[in-house]
Amino acid sequence: MKELDEFRIFYNKTIHPELLRMERLRIRLIRLLFFSSLMLIGIIILEIYLKLLVVTLFLSIPILLMIVYIGYRMRRFRRRFKPNIMNLILDFIDDGLNRGTLTYEQSRSISKEVFFDSGLFVTSGKFYKGEDYISGKVGEMDFELSELDVRHVSPVSNKLDSIFKGVFLHAVFPEKAQGEIKIWPRNRFQHYSRSVKAFTWQEAINVDYEIMNDWFRSQFVTYALPDTHVIGTLSDPMQEAIANYVYETGKELFMAFSDEMIYVAVSEEKDLLEPYIFRSNLSFELVREFFEDVNLLIKIIEDFDQTH
Repeated sequence: MKELDEFRIFYNKTIHPELLRMERLRIRLIRLLFFSSLMLIGIIILEIYLKLLVVTLFLSIPILLMIVYIGYRMRRFRRRFKPNIMNLILDFIDDGLNRGTLTYEQSRSISKEVFFDSGLFVTSGKFYKGEDYISGKVGEMDFELSELDVRHVSPVSNKLDSIFKGVFLHAVFPEKAQGEIKIWPRNRFQHYSRSVKAFTWQEAINVDYEIMNDWFRSQFVTYALPDTHVIGTLSDPMQEAIANYVYETGKELFMAFSDEMIYVAVSEEKDLLEPYIFRSNLSFELVREFFEDVNLLIKIIEDFDQTH
């Protein structure tokens, strides 16, 4: 894959030096924590041996303050790590032809209203949390995406069950379009029966017979409203790219086209680009997965923009 090879070169030249700088900071914090803990343990042993509680407390206070300060530095390290690396990845992605500048906001997310407007997930959504908001423009289309964690209360166990966890994208086509299509993973189709039923109440029907890509058809169930031009919306190149991505990553992917709105959701169990504290972050794989997720979503928008 040419683009991934180019990204690896960019990683070696630009991202790896920043990771190396952050790694040196991480190691310094671990060393400080290690030596402070050793000193505190030594003071406790001294108290047990001499039985001088007042002296022990006096000596322990500065060590405890140091440990609290190190904890604060570690939290700040985690908060700064992702924006530093994320902005470098986005610099590479937005250099592509017909792509505008991408912006990143760590604490912002796709709104709850936009998520439910997609119709891909019918749930009360009692728990809704998001972060890592990215916005930009591809061709004539404005888009936004973020990581989301959405759960609802299980009617059986009264505990929170996961509805969706991963990256969610919303894009707007600049011209008024007509029709509506929704796509769910075939292997988990029964888990989204409420969403499918809600769509069929709008007179949507199964249109798998209009999908020409056999691999795509084996991976997804596709429903659409009558008179929707399915192939005109979901092009053959888009079908192939999505099917290949799902095959290579094993992730679940959901899509909805509703008039001029586009929604795409890619499952991801772990928080992307979250740094480690007690192990090295010098890893191409750490950034590759996030790059591929975001890049795929943007390519879907590009394909839609170019073919419409």
